[in-house]
Amino acid sequence: MTGQDPRLPSYVYITPEQAKRFAEHTARGIFALGHGEQFWRERQLYLKDRGYMLRPRYMPDWSPSWIGTLMDPIFCEDSIMLIHCNVIDATRSKDGSIISIKTATKNSEEIAIASFLSSEELKRDPANHCVSLLEVFDDPLDPTLSFLVMPYLRPFDDPDFGAIGEAVDFVGQTLEGLLFLHRHRVAHRDCAAANIMMDGRPLYPHGHHPVRRSHAMDTVHELSPLARIDHPVRYYFIDFGISTRFEEGESPYVLGRKGRDKELPELSSDVPYDAFKVDLFILGNLYKKEFVDVRSTCISKRDIY
Repeated sequence: MTGQDPRLPSYVYITPEQAKRFAEHTARGIFALGHGEQFWRERQLYLKDRGYMLRPRYMPDWSPSWIGTLMDPIFCEDSIMLIHCNVIDATRSKDGSIISIKTATKNSEEIAIASFLSSEELKRDPANHCVSLLEVFDDPLDPTLSFLVMPYLRPFDDPDFGAIGEAVDFVGQTLEGLLFLHRHRVAHRDCAAANIMMDGRPLYPHGHHPVRRSHAMDTVHELSPLARIDHPVRYYFIDFGISTRFEEGESPYVLGRKGRDKELPELSSDVPYDAFKVDLFILGNLYKKEFVDVRSTCISKRDIY
């Protein structure tokens, strides 16, 4: 067993007996890569050649860093598994920035719309709150897939809002972004909470781990974010997987029941509905749940106690 590093806090270490049990668990595959993670390991060398470096866990010759040490695996960066396996974080070699790589169906409408919204002309519009598409390239192993490279973003409500002004800014930016989309004849059709993100760098000036977002890159030290009322962030719409771009003069009525907001009354596979109005409902419902319902719950609890 290797010794303890005095620079690390004592809580990251375990007893020799615990280390032995973790080694046994590791040998049984408890920390092994899942099927979705194996997808990325198989493409690690290709992505490296493209200028994108995956975390050590996805190296072809990865060996768990805690084996032979007294480190608790939970504090070892390479024990952290992907949450959503269709997207992975990576480091861009040329500048060290953290980016996201997502899989998408080759030549899909998602790629076409994302590319349109990332055109040089539209990127210059300050009302454009759509995630920027940095690069698109084909999967070398699956001819039906492409990779979309985008800036790394984090959920819009992580950390929580801390002031009314922060909520007002969020509402203003997302309404501005939705108006931009509609002005360019694009209906998002799924602008629910999971598809609105933020550039959290102003809140974490020294960075944070891309998966364990509350911790530093070493995954050992927990971070305290700055307040967004003093360090404003920018919000973005992501995921145009079920979005529709309409030609000028084309009817905005569509069919389909896909989408995260299951409270939408219009959704139908048989009766056409207005895609633009659906966007307004989804965003308004998000505001209601994020700000109105939460506040009502807090007031009710205060009345009880």
